[in-house]
Amino acid sequence: MKGFETYQEKKIQSMQGGGTARMEAQHRKGKLSARERLDVLLDPGSFEEMGGLVTHRCRDFGLENEVYLGDGVVTGLGTVNGQRIAVFSQDFTVLGGSLSETHAEKIIKLMDLALRIGVPVVGLNDSGGARIQEGVTSLAGYADIFYRNVKASGLVPQLSVIMGPCAGGAVYSPAITDWIFMVEQTSYMFVTGPNVVKTVTHEEVSSEELGGATTHATRSGIAHFTYPNEVECLQAVRRLLSYLPPNCAVRPLRGSGWPQPTASDRRPALDRIVPESSNSPYDMQEVISALVDEGSWMEVQPEYGGNILVGFARMGDQTIGVVANQPMILAGVLDNNASRKAARFVRFCDAFQIPLLVLVDVPGFLPGTEQEWNGIITNGAKLLYAFSEATVPRVSLITRKAYGGAYDVMNSKHIGADINLAWPSAEIAVMGPKGAAEIIFKSEIASSKNPEETLNQKVNEYTEKFANPYIAASRGFVDDVILPSESRMRILGAFGALQTKAHQPLPKKHGNIPL
Repeated sequence: MKGFETYQEKKIQSMQGGGTARMEAQHRKGKLSARERLDVLLDPGSFEEMGGLVTHRCRDFGLENEVYLGDGVVTGLGTVNGQRIAVFSQDFTVLGGSLSETHAEKIIKLMDLALRIGVPVVGLNDSGGARIQEGVTSLAGYADIFYRNVKASGLVPQLSVIMGPCAGGAVYSPAITDWIFMVEQTSYMFVTGPNVVKTVTHEEVSSEELGGATTHATRSGIAHFTYPNEVECLQAVRRLLSYLPPNCAVRPLRGSGWPQPTASDRRPALDRIVPESSNSPYDMQEVISALVDEGSWMEVQPEYGGNILVGFARMGDQTIGVVANQPMILAGVLDNNASRKAARFVRFCDAFQIPLLVLVDVPGFLPGTEQEWNGIITNGAKLLYAFSEATVPRVSLITRKAYGGAYDVMNSKHIGADINLAWPSAEIAVMGPKGAAEIIFKSEIASSKNPEETLNQKVNEYTEKFANPYIAASRGFVDDVILPSESRMRILGAFGALQTKAHQPLPKKHGNIPL
């Protein structure tokens, strides 16, 4: 066939990246090549490459002698668990994976296509940043990508996998996307690197300390998932995609939809999970595990804002998002980190039609100067706003405490929750019994001959009246008080009833979320 030899030569050249020596250097760092990563991520044989023969256009600073087919990024379509995605994989062996004008154009064309056909975008990031030799055209490429990230937000899921350096302007694209994965010890993100930090602030800090996976998983909250190696990280990307719809117009329903609950959905162990003392902790992870399908819980940001749990799971083989207070950490209070973490998760679930299950055991907002000075008012309002605006099916279950403003914020009936249930152990009140008694009966306690005995008596009086779910139920703020063992059955039934929920809001451009 005419041209077959040239075709073969070009294809081989395109597959070689920056050459064997650079590939080996990548492997010595414990990193896979750009194409090896695609082999792990995608279903076998599903990748359809686009732009494999593209080359850069720069003829300055010696770049005319360094021309590589593909120009440092592999782009195309493939499938994960049978679902089509658009994916790009930056190749650090080609000029450090630096972003040139044509490198950016490949990513831009892929994102535009993803929006036209309604599929998720997954970016495997491993780049030294803008290609300095190209100047402003490289910076323009970044801005064009950022713009498309914003346009795609809420239309298709966007996942960023950080598998090497991600510095300077390069960090803003991942920051706009929905989910950020990082690999421990080999990936990092920061706006300015250690050398610049040392020059400006005189701080001595390593790349890992400044912007490594552990830092962003525990301190900044930027990383949603971290893994010890690239293979585990990419397998986790595959798992997350299995919970998500391809775009905002498709409900993430599997099979024939929500099943009817049966006697096998009873969970007797839940009847014994809440301690007798309201001040004793218990692990909300155990409640989640008992409610959702076995092995389906995928927690998001497990090392950040641990007093609230968020993540994806399945009930009756259907995807749900879970938001739950965690009594094991800070008694499950809402603070700045927990409020932001949960608010963003709720916003994502609402954007992609994922029903929300909210498990409530919250004694209030965390007090203190650090919380107030760091914006607990605004951050708490973010969670309130996110729940209030969400139109997906929303089911709440109050397991124990639901005090003060935190009761309102945690998906209460008053802010639009569809079905609200409570266990008999639920305590729905303005505050805890002791604090309430000290305020309400202050004078009586102070004038008593035995203040401690009087306080205990008043605490018991307040507890009997308010530390239960029945006043809220009598007013319709709680739809039913149920036995813990019945919870999975009732929640399955609730989501089944809500699967036809429709919402037609009045037209507006957008609300003004308290950012």
